[in-house]
Amino acid sequence: MTYESVLVSACLLGVSCRYDGSQAWCPEVFDELWRSHFIPVCPEQLGGLGTPRPPAVLDGGGGADVLEGKARVLTGEGEDVTPAFLKGAEEALRLARLAKAKKAILKDRSPSCGCRNIHLREGGISPGVGVTAALLAKNGIQVFSEEGDPLILWEEMDKG
Repeated sequence: MTYESVLVSACLLGVSCRYDGSQAWCPEVFDELWRSHFIPVCPEQLGGLGTPRPPAVLDGGGGADVLEGKARVLTGEGEDVTPAFLKGAEEALRLARLAKAKKAILKDRSPSCGCRNIHLREGGISPGVGVTAALLAKNGIQVFSEEGDPLILWEEMDKG
């Protein structure tokens, strides 16, 4: 049997790498990963940010806008952490390429990994994607959210 490689947000696998030092354990995702070779990634850590770290939001647009230099990633104190987010996204893409991963399951609402919704500086949650999700998608990697019905998630992944 051949297993495909799948990039997975490390926090979904129980790694305490979120901005506040917590994790986002998602047993529905983990329980089905036996069907793949999974590669845990935390783009923010890969970009050089520590854990815990100040929460960050997208300013001026979504992840694709950050890639084009039209938007930034800022902490609540206004520190520009865009370079770290870009570096982390590039490292996640590098790992995906090394593993020949064509799919990724990422933590939604993250300025890095959000793949349906993101937090904007202007306030609240908005439809959109984070920096890493945008870069992966731009390079042909299918990006999936952990949220919603896990059966639908795995059906969608099986189709792709």
